[in-house]
Amino acid sequence: MTDDHTPAEEVAFEADDASQEIEALKLEVAALKDQALRFAAEAENTKRRAEREMNDARAYAIQKFARDLLGAADNLSRATAASPRDSQDPAVKNFIIGVEMTEKELQAAFERNGLKRVDPAKGEKFDPHLHQAVMEQPSTDVAAGGVIQVLQVGYELLGRLVRPAMVAVAAKGSTGPAPAEPSAAANPYAASGDDAGGSVDTKA
Repeated sequence: MTDDHTPAEEVAFEADDASQEIEALKLEVAALKDQALRFAAEAENTKRRAEREMNDARAYAIQKFARDLLGAADNLSRATAASPRDSQDPAVKNFIIGVEMTEKELQAAFERNGLKRVDPAKGEKFDPHLHQAVMEQPSTDVAAGGVIQVLQVGYELLGRLVRPAMVAVAAKGSTGPAPAEPSAAANPYAASGDDAGGSVDTKA
């Protein structure tokens, strides 16, 4: 039996086989690289998700404790608002100063831990994500849909509402400047659609 291939043909066949093998190896390397990148991305996403969950757990672990302290903050606020500041009795004056200092220190502790007051200004637009309307009444100072009075301040913890601010809202037909829009920074719920307080129909 004779070999019909010439040395030149054998070299060509070997070169073709080598070329195919190289292409196959390139494809295999590309597939492995793509797989490695996918694994790396998945590992990074898992790491970020775990970090986010840990941060959320730490950030909101004090939420119930903070909510329990709001009653004390409310009582201190009522005490300072009703205190007889015009009293000439030194003991009474010192007592009032002590209560005011306690309230300020409590609010400072709240701020340091990310618990902030939700206290809309008069005329600010009612925001159902941050406010709860407990009454409507006509007003000549505030346009319909604006906050007339804050009956109880609200609080949010690192952007999450702990308690909505209870407010009185200007009813239909009220006259006054158009209610001021709360800033996006002050309302982190604007894009999320999470409702906090009750909404009211304030269209004139």
